[in-house]
Amino acid sequence: MLAVIRLRGQIDVHRKIKDTLRLLRLHKRYHCVIVPDTPSYRGMLQIVKDYVAYGEIDAETLALLLRNRGRLVGNRKLTDEYVKEKTGYESIEEFAKAVVEGKASLKDLPELKPVFRLHPPRGGLKSIKWHYGYGGDLGYHGEDISKLIYRMR
Repeated sequence: MLAVIRLRGQIDVHRKIKDTLRLLRLHKRYHCVIVPDTPSYRGMLQIVKDYVAYGEIDAETLALLLRNRGRLVGNRKLTDEYVKEKTGYESIEEFAKAVVEGKASLKDLPELKPVFRLHPPRGGLKSIKWHYGYGGDLGYHGEDISKLIYRMR
């Protein structure tokens, strides 16, 4: 599973990039989505790499994201009781572990909103003009995406 976070805004965005961001459901800054690691999504991320940060998410970070920022229809918080009722898993942490391992999907929770609205990162961003390997925040982070998500929760 990959976590994708939009870091740049909407001004002067090329139409192809704008359409790809729309398909990824990243309409605003600091929105995050969880997508499967497939060649189709990798191609989409290659197109929008100058506007997003992405990387592999682990079960602990996904559970933190679901617990703190997961919302149901009507802006209700995601709870352990709801997860147990709809999926049979005992807690959000157990469900997150199953999602990362591929045994479950986020679509198993019927009313879960697909976008997580995050705060701006504590301590700020280094640069939204440079890629991660060159001292910025854009592009592929690998396992370090968890650090960015933790600062943005």
